Amino acid sequence: MSERLNNRKNDELRKIEIIKGYTKHALGSVLISFGDTKVIVTASVEEGKPKWMDKEDSRGWLTAEYSLLPASTNTRTSRERSKVSGRTHEIQRLIGRSLRACVDLTKLGERTITIDADVIQADGGTRCASICGGFVALKIAVDKLMAEGLIEENPIKEEIGAVSVGVVEGELKTDLDYSEDSNADVDSNIVLTKSGKIIEFQTTSEKEPLEKSALDEIYYRAFSAIKEIISKY
Repeated sequence: MSERLNNRKNDELRKIEIIKGYTKHALGSVLISFGDTKVIVTASVEEGKPKWMDKEDSRGWLTAEYSLLPASTNTRTSRERSKVSGRTHEIQRLIGRSLRACVDLTKLGERTITIDADVIQADGGTRCASICGGFVALKIAVDKLMAEGLIEENPIKEEIGAVSVGVVEGELKTDLDYSEDSNADVDSNIVLTKSGKIIEFQTTSEKEPLEKSALDEIYYRAFSAIKEIISKY
């Protein structure tokens, strides 16, 4: 068995910390850390829905934005001012659809919730940390809306979580840091509900094609990890 940083076992998560109410103005906010990956995630609420939605549509909406801040990596990342990169666009869409999957938008009323995930330090798994932090920020915002009587019923259908799983040096490992992720033969980013329903199952083999049995093993490894993550919410 190859040695991992901090002597982690192959099925062991990095240390997870969640600081709620991290910023002052957003209705929901957290600083979430997966090891050395740190993301500030906020949930902002605006009255009204996007212009592209039909006027007769009584649903609300939830969307997401994601950004790697300039000093979040070992070489400075330029700010994406006028146009986001393909990678950023992909991650924003992943965060948004993952969180919409756990929300009954009809119970939001005609309002829009925007999840902003700003990575202040990146060491692998930023999209998974953003989804987990996004759910916590969303829940904080929803609880406040309900307390203020702005929504009558809880729109959150079930808790969700996300984790990376990969094959590194022939071994299945959970919650990859950057050094593992950049050398993985198989890389998976998985989003599940607390009960194990699949929202997203992104898996890529960099070398040999995978047998279906390997996907089953990756799923169960992720399910166990996500249950542990959700317990920390």
